Amino acid sequence: MESVTDRACAAALYSEGDAGLDTGASLLAADPSADDELHRRGQEFLRRAWTRGWQPADVVRTVRRELDESGAELVSTLITAETAGYGSLPPRWADQLAALPAPAPRNRPDRFTYASALLELYRLLLRLPVVEPVGPVPGTAADAPHRPPAAGEPRMLTRIRALLAKAEATGFPEEAEALTTKAQELMARHSIDEALIAARTHSAVTPGAVRIGVDAPYESAKAVLLDAVASANRCRAVWNSDLGFTTVVGFEPDLEAVELLFTSLLVQGTAAMTKAEAGQRAGGRRRTKTFRQSFLMAYAQRLGSRLAADTERVTAAAGSEAASEAVSEGREGDPGALLPVLAARDVAVTDTAEQMFPRTTTTRLRGATDAEGWTHGTAAADRARVGGGGPEIRR
Repeated sequence: MESVTDRACAAALYSEGDAGLDTGASLLAADPSADDELHRRGQEFLRRAWTRGWQPADVVRTVRRELDESGAELVSTLITAETAGYGSLPPRWADQLAALPAPAPRNRPDRFTYASALLELYRLLLRLPVVEPVGPVPGTAADAPHRPPAAGEPRMLTRIRALLAKAEATGFPEEAEALTTKAQELMARHSIDEALIAARTHSAVTPGAVRIGVDAPYESAKAVLLDAVASANRCRAVWNSDLGFTTVVGFEPDLEAVELLFTSLLVQGTAAMTKAEAGQRAGGRRRTKTFRQSFLMAYAQRLGSRLAADTERVTAAAGSEAASEAVSEGREGDPGALLPVLAARDVAVTDTAEQMFPRTTTTRLRGATDAEGWTHGTAAADRARVGGGGPEIRR
């Protein structure tokens, strides 16, 4: 016999418009005994999303983007319940679960409104497309595309995070410049050390991937900034503008560096843009949208060259150091020599990215149109110190 939940879902989930939602919500509101089955149905839809390549942070971000914050709270409740039954979860899931919004109480403000919101959420979950997986599905024995972080990484990441937090908080541009540059140097050196250790121990570690949200407004400029950060940290980035995220492919230490640095630079850039914009308004200027777009695009462009230069400098110094050690120890031709090791890792990252995204295209974005915004954005990037036509990114 067809249950109330079956009838409500049939009415609401496979039709367009509000009429089906109202019919389904009315059925559910009139039958409190259907509550548990209704929530189990949502957990089933989430399991389907996991098999399609989605992860908790992806789902919450999409729900917040397509619906609203209350929808994000509803899906957070379902995710918490669905993931509670697994003995272990894939890498990165624990952090994503810890960052979930507060769960939504049941049947608030009333049964009909709550049921209607759940059914609207289920419509969205059912229509999530297949995306490239960046890890195993929970509850399976599938191998992850990369190994978990090494035991010594948290201390280094804590130090880097502290440097970036100070850079974000300081009101002195010179201090922010020094702190951020030091953080990038630590990231680059840590990446090099991990690569050498992996080569000398013949580690089987392989590249992995992570998805990072790229939210409106000015998402194209943010995607360019993320691409610059990824490239400077030996990763590849592919932007999905329709779904609002970029997938970054690389080795684990580099992926963590990209996440930390992109988040910090976006905070620093937004703060600098707000300050510069306030000065423009004080002078009587009103075209803030073009100013912001041009500011962030210049900021991303300039940081790209700065990041690449910093990484090149640290790599050159480390290469000279490794070569000197090899000569002094009689290890000329050492298979763990730096440049061949880094070249091999670059090839591995590129191959993995091409396997995940065999049909990417390069898109030329619209260039900046506001000269003052570009000038201020370039200056802000110089102050961050890491590191005319539209840039190109993979998508």
